[in-house]
Amino acid sequence: MFAFRDARGRVEAAFTDRHGGVSAGPYASLNLAVNDDDPHAVAENLRRVVGAFADPVEAPAVGLMRQVHGAEVAVVTPEALAREDVPTADALVTREPGVVLMVRVADCVPLILADVDHRVVGAVHAGRPGLAAGVVPRAVAAMRDLGADRLVAWLGPHVCGHCYEVPEELRAEVSALVPAARAETSWGTPALDIGAGVRAQLAADGVEVVDASCCTIEDTDLYSYRRQGAASGRLAGLVWVRP
Repeated sequence: MFAFRDARGRVEAAFTDRHGGVSAGPYASLNLAVNDDDPHAVAENLRRVVGAFADPVEAPAVGLMRQVHGAEVAVVTPEALAREDVPTADALVTREPGVVLMVRVADCVPLILADVDHRVVGAVHAGRPGLAAGVVPRAVAAMRDLGADRLVAWLGPHVCGHCYEVPEELRAEVSALVPAARAETSWGTPALDIGAGVRAQLAADGVEVVDASCCTIEDTDLYSYRRQGAASGRLAGLVWVRP
């Protein structure tokens, strides 16, 4: 169920794999986004993941987002949770204990952020467009607006630079904005390394990085849109401050 888990103080972070759920077919088994999967299966998968992550807390609040490959950051508040508001955004931040933030991906970078001392946390969806648009520094800035100071980031599973082939024009466009993202595939063609770009943006903001990544294309224990196509499921990054 979990490819990686970590805890610092009351902050806990994790990234899921594709095992331990009830989805069938190409979505087997722990798919965490509906797409064309059975919504009842996805709901059960979410229940299992959140229950295992937050155990023994029963029915913790969960912050989700409609991800659109942009750079909007949403602040999760008790009022928004009470309205069951699911914002259109690519980053969530909160200073509320007991709220599980979730980001869902299938090749993009799932990024978890936390200030352990001030108990501010964030979850970021950093794909190619979001990287170029600056979703990572915007999330860092939003957390600092909430009182965060010394930040740590967990970088989760994503497509690696040796596998993420793109046209030369696209590589040039993105690397002009984020030079560290320029890469080459293992077979010698133009590529992008989104993880390297995210790490460079975090370093520029003075954020400590814990690299929990592996390549979603290469590791069949993970979902990958590039490897599986439109029938790919989604894995998740989760973070909260345990109440």
